[in-house]
Amino acid sequence: MSVHDVFPEQYHQQLDAKIQRIQSEFAKFEPPTLETFESEKSHYRQRAEFKIWHEGDASNYAMYAKDEYKKPYTITSFPIGSKKLNELMADLLPKINSSEILRRKLFQVEFLCSKSGDSLITMIYHKPLGEEWQEEATALQALLKTSIIGRSKKQKIILDRDFVNETLGISGREYHYQQVEASFTQPNAGVCEKMVSWALDCTKETQGDLIELYCGNGNFTIPLATQFDKVLATEISKTSVKSAQENCRRNNIDNIQIARMSAEEFTEAMDGVRKFRRLKDIELEDYDLKTVFVDPPRAGLDKATEEMVTRFENILYVSCNPTTLKGNLEHICKTHKISRFALFDQFPYTDHVECGVWLERR
Repeated sequence: MSVHDVFPEQYHQQLDAKIQRIQSEFAKFEPPTLETFESEKSHYRQRAEFKIWHEGDASNYAMYAKDEYKKPYTITSFPIGSKKLNELMADLLPKINSSEILRRKLFQVEFLCSKSGDSLITMIYHKPLGEEWQEEATALQALLKTSIIGRSKKQKIILDRDFVNETLGISGREYHYQQVEASFTQPNAGVCEKMVSWALDCTKETQGDLIELYCGNGNFTIPLATQFDKVLATEISKTSVKSAQENCRRNNIDNIQIARMSAEEFTEAMDGVRKFRRLKDIELEDYDLKTVFVDPPRAGLDKATEEMVTRFENILYVSCNPTTLKGNLEHICKTHKISRFALFDQFPYTDHVECGVWLERR
């Protein structure tokens, strides 16, 4: 998406087109009425990355048009970015341009902000970062009142911390999260709150325990844990597992166990194909697993996991790719029916759509 494609006055027209497309693509599954969750029209995105375009004595933020990655265009603002993100963009650039140490061989800047006002800037270089850079970056960090990280090949310098603190309002309660730099977080915090609230509403009448695959930093896991006796969650990223454990502590949640393994590995464990040392302290037999929650990457569920989830009474599936969701439902809907169906407009002004499906055994 280009910033030139942002037309807030056309937001509902574009959203209506997405709704019609999703309703048409999923009609064969005979889902109930589609529940639609809108985004704010501007200032909704909490993270962004920009190339730095050097021309003469000036450096600017740059983006690329779709399919034209050798033709950058410079920008001065980012209307879909949060107000905090735009403030940092405006304050940072003059400081870069006034310092040869900060500017030289800087090729990318990444911003990570939170709805609660916290922020972090990552500056990525094609040069080693030495003491002079650290001194100037430390002064800049104090001036901008943000955290700064410097990166170059085989080098990562954390001047303060490598995460932001976020507070999300979900179903009338506040949840507190550590969101780590370079790890996955939902970019649209307002829609994220709606997604998690919807998931809570779907599962409010369920019985038994929950298994969650792809739990990330516990974004969904922690609120969902308030509705189940026990939760078993899996995640392959060490950083995300550590962050999820920290977020359990922050929210005083003690009924979650997290296993560092992929969905494919957990499926093998459930099928008895392999034994994993990472499950040595977890007795699967101690869980009354009736509900499974999956939020997979764009590739969707692999065939073995697709089959495994059909063993559960209830399936909650949040998808960032309707095409792979539709492919998975071809199999899942042989045993389960769609009881609720949702569209989350996580990325306005693009073709991208996120969907949520709540399925119950036929």
